Amino acid sequence: MAVTPEEVTEYLTKHKVQEALQDALEKAVATKANDPLMSIAETLLELAATKASAPASSSGKHDFTVLVCGGGNAAQVAAGMFSCWYKTIAVSFFADEAAKWKKALGEDHFELTIMPLEKDMPPKVLKGKPFDITNDPTVAKFADVILLVVPSFAHGEYFEKFAPYMKPGTIVAAMPARSGGDLVFNAKLGNKAKDMIFCGFETLPWACRFTEWGRQATILGIKNSIIGAVTPPSKKTYALATLQGLLGVTPWLQESPNNLGISMRNPGMIVHPGVMFGRWNPEVWDGKPVEQKPLFYQGVDDYTANVLESMTNEAQATCRKMEQLCPGLSLKDACTLKQWYLDCYTGQMSDTSTLKRCMNTNAAYDGLTHPCKELQGKFMPDLKYRYLAEDVPTGLCFAKGLAEILEVPTPMMDKVIDWAQGCIQMEIMKEGKMCGKDVQKTRAPQGVGITTLAAFKAAANID
Repeated sequence: MAVTPEEVTEYLTKHKVQEALQDALEKAVATKANDPLMSIAETLLELAATKASAPASSSGKHDFTVLVCGGGNAAQVAAGMFSCWYKTIAVSFFADEAAKWKKALGEDHFELTIMPLEKDMPPKVLKGKPFDITNDPTVAKFADVILLVVPSFAHGEYFEKFAPYMKPGTIVAAMPARSGGDLVFNAKLGNKAKDMIFCGFETLPWACRFTEWGRQATILGIKNSIIGAVTPPSKKTYALATLQGLLGVTPWLQESPNNLGISMRNPGMIVHPGVMFGRWNPEVWDGKPVEQKPLFYQGVDDYTANVLESMTNEAQATCRKMEQLCPGLSLKDACTLKQWYLDCYTGQMSDTSTLKRCMNTNAAYDGLTHPCKELQGKFMPDLKYRYLAEDVPTGLCFAKGLAEILEVPTPMMDKVIDWAQGCIQMEIMKEGKMCGKDVQKTRAPQGVGITTLAAFKAAANID
């Protein structure tokens, strides 16, 4: 932004001139500026601009504030954890979820149990109380960090409602961003997006479940590391350090060079629809209720493993074709699904010989079952659960859409999408192409009219 001499004068009047000059001089020396006086002037202008754009405050100071968006398992875990150390505000725009959560917690503290890796160690128990639980978007004006742990189809609503109130420099982290999260952020914030810091992560930091809704939750396992892409790249150190401070030592937050790598790495787009298809499609299920809820990850069999491996191989072929057509582009982080497990859960799996065994022996997944609904003492699959309703439109459709643009065949993705779109009552794919009447409701490039490589590169800021 343009800064006038009057604003510089005002800044120097309100602040210690000597300190400002000393900071500017040190910067000039450190950067070996050719013209130290010009460097000092530029530094002072930057300081003035920062002051001029900062939100008004009676004291100029405030407690570090985190907004946690959502009301599900991960949102409650995050709100409970962060509120132990920082001013934390939980925000949910879903129906009356915020009011119900606030009433359920009352005056008590939220209790978070963290299960240990070592069997002879007792669990850790944290107790914290969010500063507020609300559906008021204006609280975004207080936020230093906004963490979205809501289904990805809801990201646009939060971005749009927060946009008028967000202050420059706010870190907005989506865990997970799913595929194309950065494109949604830019579209909803418009010109204001350039003043923010967007961090798109591949996945959630934890495997977790609430044990008493609104009051207690348990972290079953913590990932060793997760990766994320930061926009603009110049803010990556600040953003990743801040978020690492929130989460603790693990998971280790690692930088990815671009958002496309995050989009194609997205494990949820393969695992969730793939495992659901592998257990409930007509080839393997007779449509009748089952006696008990099947294990989700630890119940993966050879048939399902083949589905998953075929899909991840198709995604890999798409990445390699994209790299071939865009010299210099690195999608190294968009790894195979097995490699993703090795990256995130090493030490928590007793057998890593195959993808199937990585999933079957992952201690972080102990006891996690397929989403089901009870029916007369037995169980039917919930085929409208987010594993299909979210991960197909906002994940798998992105990968399939890009593959279609690049003319990469995806027979297994096609098979899974064709089955899933019937379950969630959408028409996304028609005759094997991403041209169904509901494609605009997905994050497929075709949903926003992108059908060529040139158009995709322009939208994704790929040179």
